[in-house]
Amino acid sequence: MTLYRHFAAQLSSILDTFEAEGLLPASLDRSRVAVEPPRDPSHGDLAINAAMVLAKAAKTAPRALAEKLVEPLSQLEGVESVEIAGPGFINIRLTDDCWRKELTHILEQSQDYGRSDIGQNLRVNVEYVSANPTGPMHMGHCRGAVVGDALASLLDFAGYQVTREYYVNDAGQQVQTLARSAYMRYREALGEEITIPEGLYPGDYLVPVGKLLAEKYGDRYLNAPESEWLTLFRETTVAAMMDMIRDDLALLGIHHDKFTSEAALHKAGIVQKAIDKLEKEGLIYKGVLEAPKGETPEDWEPVELTLFRATKFGDDSDRPVQKSDGSYTYFGADLAYHAEKAATADQLVDIWGADHAGTVKRIKAAVAALTQNKVPLDVKLVQMVHLLRGGEPVKMSKRSGNFVTLADVVSEVGRDVVRFSMLTRKADAQMDFDFEKVIEASKDNPVFYVQYAHARVHSLHRRLASEAIALPEKADLNLLDKEELALIQQAAQFPRLIEAAAVAHEPHRIVFYLFTLAADFHSLWNKGNDNPDRRFLLPDNPAKTAARLALADAVGQVIRNGLGVVGVNASEEM
Repeated sequence: MTLYRHFAAQLSSILDTFEAEGLLPASLDRSRVAVEPPRDPSHGDLAINAAMVLAKAAKTAPRALAEKLVEPLSQLEGVESVEIAGPGFINIRLTDDCWRKELTHILEQSQDYGRSDIGQNLRVNVEYVSANPTGPMHMGHCRGAVVGDALASLLDFAGYQVTREYYVNDAGQQVQTLARSAYMRYREALGEEITIPEGLYPGDYLVPVGKLLAEKYGDRYLNAPESEWLTLFRETTVAAMMDMIRDDLALLGIHHDKFTSEAALHKAGIVQKAIDKLEKEGLIYKGVLEAPKGETPEDWEPVELTLFRATKFGDDSDRPVQKSDGSYTYFGADLAYHAEKAATADQLVDIWGADHAGTVKRIKAAVAALTQNKVPLDVKLVQMVHLLRGGEPVKMSKRSGNFVTLADVVSEVGRDVVRFSMLTRKADAQMDFDFEKVIEASKDNPVFYVQYAHARVHSLHRRLASEAIALPEKADLNLLDKEELALIQQAAQFPRLIEAAAVAHEPHRIVFYLFTLAADFHSLWNKGNDNPDRRFLLPDNPAKTAARLALADAVGQVIRNGLGVVGVNASEEM
């Protein structure tokens, strides 16, 4: 239990007593009651809004209810003082011993500090990357891949049962184009001079696929009509691309639990099954949609179509699930896929590129209809990454044909730098990735700044051994002063941060927090540069050294746990 949840439980017990004594009406809705840090740290350590949110239902003034809460709150272990602020907010200051106990708790919990049961083992399906299998991973895919993977790890750490899923779009025109592109490389492997026609994929990454096809089939399909080789080449090439994609993702430490094929959904009749289910509920009908304003999408036809009543679930218009020729729209397949995911999940999370923003409402409408609003869907949109080198745009990759590959970036700057950097801004905000800045050893580089804090903690133990300081068997934490305990107050935010970030589906909060904790640690460390008495290691004072080393170890443990959640290694030496 986190420190904040502990005091929230104590407050709840007090409110139970008030209800039993008739001071509050029975069964009040307490969902908005919060115990959290005050916005202004000078106001104390805990802020409680109970009097403000319960007073109306209790038919009393907020301040009057707050006054009744002061005495029982003052009696709680670890509370130094309780004050009422403004119209009825309650601010609590905790004793120094409370923070010393939290330091001990961090060290005892070790790698499990911050782990939570807030997820209650609910099943969450997180779908991310899901890039078309038409080539290697590029930096356009990277940010969504990291956000999705970090979110999956965060949810797991917070007590959810997580499935990491990749949706393979292997049923559209793009994979037909891929097969034709591979056929050109197949001809090349058989000795022909070729020129890749416009509209096909020109990247060199298909050269090995062409050689594979040539080795496997010889010249059997060299002059054969397309109908004889298209399906075979498509399946072979998609499989090869997915192997490449898995290898690329592995460079970032990303491994999915499940890969779902769109083509397999069609083959198994699952798309029609989902449409039939909606039809039984009166949510499918035949109709003609008006042409949308502006650019006309590809799936609009001025003819009678099979439509889903998406407007009944908050969408702007009804959506076609089948075209006039009976073939399914991409949306038709997508809603069936989400129905399949929802059958084995309590919550769904999709990580999409920002260019898919226009389809969010229709998919949410489909999930609401297919699950009777029982399985919520959260779609996180991820903005583009602009690649720079010294402030200048990076040239495209020759191998890929038109983009910078993820493998090339990881090879140059390292997995940890890429993963951490992708989380240094909110997912829905555009970001710049400058090759020079992300490896810069300065405070302006968040990756370095956080890693350096952990490395500094680790260096203390190396120096301790070299200076042969004989520490007492047990650290006396009473030797830590207010300034040092303030660092533990910051470290103690970690469990609460984990829960809040998990509920909001925002893993970037962990990176933001780690930067703040690292900054506070560096600030305390740097004071030893001007004042030797403020250093962590004091050869002439083993007792104080032991206390400060415990403090540093606790901070290092929190940094290590936080980095672990977002999939970044904690450097021991820099």
